[in-house]
Amino acid sequence: MYTPALRVKDKVVIVTGAGCVGPGWGNGRAISVRFAQEGAKVFAVDINPAAMTETQDMIREFGGEFTPHVADVTNSSAVAELIDACVAKYGTVDILINNVGGPAPGGPVALSEEAFDSQIDLNLKSVFLTCKYAIPIMEAKGAGAIVNIASISGIRFSGAPQVGYAVSKAGVIQFGRVVAVEYAKKGIRINSILPGQLHTPLVDAVLANTQSGGDIETLLKKRQARIPMPFTGDGRDTANAALFLASDEARFITGTELIVDGGMTAKCD
Repeated sequence: MYTPALRVKDKVVIVTGAGCVGPGWGNGRAISVRFAQEGAKVFAVDINPAAMTETQDMIREFGGEFTPHVADVTNSSAVAELIDACVAKYGTVDILINNVGGPAPGGPVALSEEAFDSQIDLNLKSVFLTCKYAIPIMEAKGAGAIVNIASISGIRFSGAPQVGYAVSKAGVIQFGRVVAVEYAKKGIRINSILPGQLHTPLVDAVLANTQSGGDIETLLKKRQARIPMPFTGDGRDTANAALFLASDEARFITGTELIVDGGMTAKCD
């Protein structure tokens, strides 16, 4: 039986993209559950309320604290409202996990201008906006931890042309470094996680159609072939990394990245 260490006991954590597109361990669901297991009060945000239902049920089954909130985190006023709602509910914001994001296929010729702009908004502007409104809350009390979920696509070619996704995730990485230096003396730590090719519900629901014509098994084999370790991780691996970076165990870690990819970026090919 799992015995929690309560590493973030009574901390208030905002998790964006807390829903999931299907059964299994997506990053948002896994992060929400993992933090609730460790004693956090989870303020969960997603644009689709139904996507958070299973996450909520899982957390409340073991008595965890979970408050769902519906918002579009690419909209400035919606983000300001969700931060206000979290403070109204719990009094503060201790931890922010920026997990909203998703890929669109195509290089600069195939990808439309509208789709490129949408990728920047979804993957990068959302991080800018949540930090814009959450950081003043953390700064006022001299403490806070922010973990941005980027991607190894931000530092290397990961097997499929998706230029909008790659450059927006690269932007998330550099955003975290710059802002971490600015706020280090104010007690706020900011780090990024770079997941590799995990098997999350997004793979089955979206990527199988855009990358392999709906053939999930073929796609999974291609992805696994890029990974030195003999298995593919899932959202729980991202969640454990986020928990570490948000906890006091990482008190001297800021402005850096933690790669969670089974060794994929270490390969030469």
